[in-house]
Amino acid sequence: MAGLNKDTPTPQDITVHNASKVMEIAFSDGKTFRIPFELMRVYSPSAEVQGHGPGQETLQTGKREVGILALDPVGNYAIQPTFTDGHDSGIFSWDYLYFLGDRQAELWADYEARLQAAGTHRDAPMPEKAGHGCGSH
Repeated sequence: MAGLNKDTPTPQDITVHNASKVMEIAFSDGKTFRIPFELMRVYSPSAEVQGHGPGQETLQTGKREVGILALDPVGNYAIQPTFTDGHDSGIFSWDYLYFLGDRQAELWADYEARLQAAGTHRDAPMPEKAGHGCGSH
């Protein structure tokens, strides 16, 4: 999902709603999504969150109140938000944003299941961990 294919709807309007902590995105196919910042942060496409392969994901917690400080364009295919917790390495392509918006219900359910399996909750603080030296974040 990193790139933009020819069939990907493109954003016609992106609005950051800091008070309600959602990003509203209107796509060229007529669909509009309101994606919570927390969902974006929890499912950030960065190596810090996703790891470098299956099974290397880092479960994100304590992100309910995360905000967006800045939103930078990346070419003509993506945006790169800077979140209030300092995370700024996720590049959200148009197809990935569409995926997040379109599949919100199942993504939230998956997140809740992963939290439960880990014996934690979404408001728990992130555990401190040492970097692993890959240089990608």
